[in-house]
Amino acid sequence: MPDALAHAGLVSLFTLVLGIMAVAGEYRNRTITDTYLSTPDRGRVVGAKLAAYAVAGTVFATVNAVTALLAVRIWWSVKGVPLDLGDSRLWHTVVGCWAWNIAFAVIGVGLGALVRNLTAAIAAALAWVALVEGIVGQIVGDLARWLPFATGSALGDVKASTGSFDPLPQVAAAGALAAYAAVFAVVAITTSVRRDVT
Repeated sequence: MPDALAHAGLVSLFTLVLGIMAVAGEYRNRTITDTYLSTPDRGRVVGAKLAAYAVAGTVFATVNAVTALLAVRIWWSVKGVPLDLGDSRLWHTVVGCWAWNIAFAVIGVGLGALVRNLTAAIAAALAWVALVEGIVGQIVGDLARWLPFATGSALGDVKASTGSFDPLPQVAAAGALAAYAAVFAVVAITTSVRRDVT
């Protein structure tokens, strides 16, 4: 049953892009100068963006989780199979996918602040997920389960996308993804404070 819900976490790619647009989108639209002029403390601006997009990711993740549960319930009722809402593994999957969406929104803000070119940042993020992480995974073997998308997949209980290695336990995956989000948040603030706007 949880396997039917596991792919709800893959929607985190949308929150990742949303987070990237928070900062890189301002550089693209040339509104970042006005933003920093109105609030000269750049660290505060980026911190506010991190918080706002974490909240946006939470709202998105909640809607996504409810939609996934309703879709599975309808799909299974058509097949005559009841959805057991008392299954703890089902809720571990739902909460894991929910957290995955939020973490990727924060990572996206950090990536957008680091790269700043919207097209390049989105292309780099999607290339990492679709190609680079798989190649790196072939090189580093079991260590690949600690890579960002693999930790998200483990957190959301998406077994099919983790490759040939055993996925991390959900608690370890949550810690790893939280660490990635924290690192990207620090990178977002430090690069924004030190680098020139132009």
